[in-house]
Amino acid sequence: MASLSCSADQLAPFLGPNTTNAAAAAEYICNQFTAVSDRFTDTGYAIDTTYLLFSAYLVFSMQLGFAMLCAGSVRAKNTMNIMLTNVLDAAAGGLFYYLFGFAFAFGGPSNGFIGKHFFGLKQIPSSSFDYSNFLYQWAFAIAAAGITSGSIAERTQFVAYLIYSSFLTGFVYPVVSHWFWSADGWASASNTGNLLFGSGVIDFAGSGVVHMVGGIAGLYGALVEGPRIGRFDRTGRSVALRGHSASLVVLGTFLLWFGWYGFNPGSFNKIFVTYNVGNQPYYGQWSAVGRTAVTTTLAGCTAALTTLFGKRILSGHWNVTDVCNGLLGGFAAITSGCSVVEPWAAIICGFVAALVLIGCNMLAEKVKFDDPLEAAQLHGGCGAWGVIFTALFAAEKYVNEVYPIPGKSTRPYGLFMGGGGRLLAAHVIQVLVILGWVSATMGPLFFILHKLKLLRISAEDETAGMDMTRHGGFAYVYHDEEDSNKNSIPMRKIEPAGSN
Repeated sequence: MASLSCSADQLAPFLGPNTTNAAAAAEYICNQFTAVSDRFTDTGYAIDTTYLLFSAYLVFSMQLGFAMLCAGSVRAKNTMNIMLTNVLDAAAGGLFYYLFGFAFAFGGPSNGFIGKHFFGLKQIPSSSFDYSNFLYQWAFAIAAAGITSGSIAERTQFVAYLIYSSFLTGFVYPVVSHWFWSADGWASASNTGNLLFGSGVIDFAGSGVVHMVGGIAGLYGALVEGPRIGRFDRTGRSVALRGHSASLVVLGTFLLWFGWYGFNPGSFNKIFVTYNVGNQPYYGQWSAVGRTAVTTTLAGCTAALTTLFGKRILSGHWNVTDVCNGLLGGFAAITSGCSVVEPWAAIICGFVAALVLIGCNMLAEKVKFDDPLEAAQLHGGCGAWGVIFTALFAAEKYVNEVYPIPGKSTRPYGLFMGGGGRLLAAHVIQVLVILGWVSATMGPLFFILHKLKLLRISAEDETAGMDMTRHGGFAYVYHDEEDSNKNSIPMRKIEPAGSN
């Protein structure tokens, strides 16, 4: 928004020679204009802060979605355990992100690798960050930790959750977000003074930063632990260990869908920004926010339908759990480019994301990889596709609006949109460095926990269920299918009286 300015020296001549004390009158009028201008500035800050806080609340509500999705995807005997780990992710993540994470991610000025200011939120608020920025970024950090918890569900010790969640939210994730989101990051699109390949990485809301980090961490956790007991039989054939509640899975999916409207559109951080495009006063960042919500919706819907029919062809069933996972895979993929692609491109993103998820699941089954929530395949695989998709379909107009470079009219954009290959090169680098960084940090952590016998529970506890052996009782009274069949009362048909 253009600033208002007023000078008494400039205004006084317009008051005319007959005006008594024209200078004093001009100064009074200018003071009133300055006061109005200050109020507009204050209003702008208030609008943007309110928008970011509301978005943070939406992203935080995704924790409830993760909890419901995880609970429905595991067997009933482990419900309390998985619910507790979701609470733990938020609680431990909040403390460690406050102490270290936010500083490592956004503590500038700093070097390109890691931040070095704002530990414990010292020097906040500042001209760059307010408390609302911390809250919003914390909600993102615990989302990454929540992804990982799904991959290692039903067989992991409680202490291992505490250790990995604190390490992921306090160090591993913040360093990655510094690289790609901080103004000082070596690959950030906001580091206009030193852009990688003259482009930087456009990972708007975190297909790579959030979803790949969480998914790859979960991949290593599940690989080190090995599959759950009974997941594969003695011949190596896959045995389905289905979750106990499709209702909770659907509820969790809808809550995540709702929260994604804070995750993606909220990543603008501000809404009260004009773009000054010709005679279009109605067009500004508020329009980009709306477009981002639309692309997010279309990608998820397309992925859900593609998964529905794809799994029907492969398995012969209309499976609601598969559709929910496909929907979330579409969301994870579009998260990177949601602000810089056309709505029609989002449909392509969702379609391919569903195929990626189906392919990753088939590969996982082939190599006997067990992930109860398909988190590594969904967030890792679809997240990587989303990073590459953005480099192919980012539109020139939207890239220049969302990521302007001072003194330049354009910057590299999508390869398929005529923007050359520099953005694609930057995004390939992003995929590789995230894979390398998470492998070098989370892989050894899980291996050390395994060697110290702090990672996996005993076979007896796993068979009995962690709710009873570790948490003092079941989440609710229930009967397994085997028990129901043993104790069931056979029913017979009773003919109406006098039917003869």
